[in-house]
Amino acid sequence: MEARKGLLTFLLAFLFITLPSGSFSSGKEIYYLDADGIINPVMAEFIVDSIRSAEGSGAEALVIQLDTPGGLDLSMREIVKAMLSSDVPVVVYVAPAGSRAASAGVFITLAADVAAMAPGTNIGSAHPVAMGGGKMDEQMAKKVENDSVAYIKGIALKRNRNAEWAEKAVRESVNITAEEALKTNVIELMARSRDELLEKLDGMKVELPAGERVLHTKGSPIKELRGGLRFRVLNAISNPNVAYVLMMIGLIGIYFELSNPGLILPGVIGAVCLVLAFYAFQTLSINYAGLLLIALAVIFFIVEVKVTSYGLLTIAGIISLLLGSLMLFESPLPFMRLSIWVMLPTIVLMTAVVLGTMYYGLRILRKKPVSGAEGLVGAEGTAAGDFKGNEGKVFVEGEYWNAWSDDALKTGDRVTVAEVKGLRLRVAKKN
Repeated sequence: MEARKGLLTFLLAFLFITLPSGSFSSGKEIYYLDADGIINPVMAEFIVDSIRSAEGSGAEALVIQLDTPGGLDLSMREIVKAMLSSDVPVVVYVAPAGSRAASAGVFITLAADVAAMAPGTNIGSAHPVAMGGGKMDEQMAKKVENDSVAYIKGIALKRNRNAEWAEKAVRESVNITAEEALKTNVIELMARSRDELLEKLDGMKVELPAGERVLHTKGSPIKELRGGLRFRVLNAISNPNVAYVLMMIGLIGIYFELSNPGLILPGVIGAVCLVLAFYAFQTLSINYAGLLLIALAVIFFIVEVKVTSYGLLTIAGIISLLLGSLMLFESPLPFMRLSIWVMLPTIVLMTAVVLGTMYYGLRILRKKPVSGAEGLVGAEGTAAGDFKGNEGKVFVEGEYWNAWSDDALKTGDRVTVAEVKGLRLRVAKKN
């Protein structure tokens, strides 16, 4: 019995010595998500939901791999509040090489329990800008700037980071590399890869609302968090270029439906695209004067079909469409503006579609009818008998018709239909 106990103790000791230290991790998962793109309501919802999910499952930590040019202030503040109140350690990792944490990304990085960057990345340029195409007056600009400075300094002081640099990032739009950020206490870690990051995080202490916690990340399983179909679709349409194209498709669909009532399909597609476009507009910097000009252009195109304006309404519609498109997204941030290489081809295509529709519509209106009473006008036939007075019968298009004529007609004379009145034809002798 004693020999068995000794053998068991020896085997346990051997396993303890030979197994890698990562085998004795906490066993809790590390949640890992990739936040690549503009900070908008869709991105904010994804990150906040991920934090709540990590809290609910008792994850060891949540790592946010960040690469953003910035975004909306309200969305950024929603993310920061969730991070500061999280019961799970939140790590922001600006990666891979070539990535950046600019504007709203600076606030999010500084709000993390642990901030890390990969070599070849940068952080900074957090000066607030006016959204919606408007310009703030000097007093308002100062208020917004001071509010942002107070906010970012409060975040930096709470996380024991360089509050002086944080203020400069807002007031002077300074930008620094990962190496400089590490030296100036803007971040805690530099890591070339995810594995190196998790290895360096192991054993670090973080201060959470519930108290201090030591991270055990070495060898912990990783759970990748990816946005579902809803997130991918909504995030895609929140791009100004995609939203603009969706709006144009929607307007063309509505134009076809109003010009040709009863087609149904263009109206349905147009309505769906417009709803998606208007959803995207609430996440973007929209100038409503530009939106009204685009709507006015569509009205001009529709009225052109009903009113003879000799092309004036079409020209007015094209000018309104161009001006509205130029004004629609006015923002000092390049990623919040409409690309000229998307706008111009879209305007040309929409104008071509409208003009083409009008051209073929006019051709159809001017085309001679081929059936019905109108189709008989101009048709040729023969007199089926001598006309008595000015009345008699004619044979036209395989049918006998009662007719009258100002000419004296005899059997077999060739006639041309001049008018259809009820079931009678007015005919003229063909010379």
